[in-house]
Amino acid sequence: MSRPGARPAAGARPGAAARLTARGLVRRYGGIEAVASVDLTAPPGRITALIGPNGAGKSTLFDCLAGTVRPDAGRVLLGGREVTRLPAHARVRIGLARTFQQIAVFPTLSVADNVRVGAEQRPGARRDARAVDAAAGRALALVGLQELAAQPAGEQPTGVLRLVELARALAGDPRVLLLDEPAAGLDTAQTARLVAVLRGLADRGMALLLVEHDPDLVAELADAVYAMADGRVVAHGPAGAVLTDARVARAWGRDRRGGDPHP
Repeated sequence: MSRPGARPAAGARPGAAARLTARGLVRRYGGIEAVASVDLTAPPGRITALIGPNGAGKSTLFDCLAGTVRPDAGRVLLGGREVTRLPAHARVRIGLARTFQQIAVFPTLSVADNVRVGAEQRPGARRDARAVDAAAGRALALVGLQELAAQPAGEQPTGVLRLVELARALAGDPRVLLLDEPAAGLDTAQTARLVAVLRGLADRGMALLLVEHDPDLVAELADAVYAMADGRVVAHGPAGAVLTDARVARAWGRDRRGGDPHP
């Protein structure tokens, strides 16, 4: 799927588009390089996928990009701004949001209140409760969860919780969105909804980077794919070319289920 010339839709906030760039990222655990000199770009208006077998370093790379782990070397740039030393919460404030491989919600809060947590990360949002409620409502509607808004999050199945996490991330009005296995646990209808939502976000100018183990979904969604193995990028390019690359088939074909352990 390609969207040449994708641009923000009318009404998008000025300057919303941003490119996420990694340059020479290295992260070591003891003597092991979990991420070894990785260069990666997630441009605005595009969906970029990151694939590879368990232990390839995908989740560690995501953590370096999101700010939960500091790389040992290299740089991370958001919209041209150096953010390598910024912690995760500061990156959220300037437009970088993520979801997690292991679902992270507040089970005692309602679905809507979980999403409001994300809306409160918008600049100035804590001083404007109506704006928080409005942002949360828009995000819930976008992922189709309005009818479950008042229900406790802890009583929801995995597929719904994936969408709650996505709505929470979107409620913060991000410019770049990192998605760690967003389709895991979704049924057919929820996956179709996810595809439509992600396409719409990219068409409005957002940069999306996702880790995904389903090759069919990668082929359907991604404009570009980075394939990792042993901490390194072994292939990069259009989805069709990377998914049929012999090096990728050897590494990824051995294990297309589950998530990355650390490192």
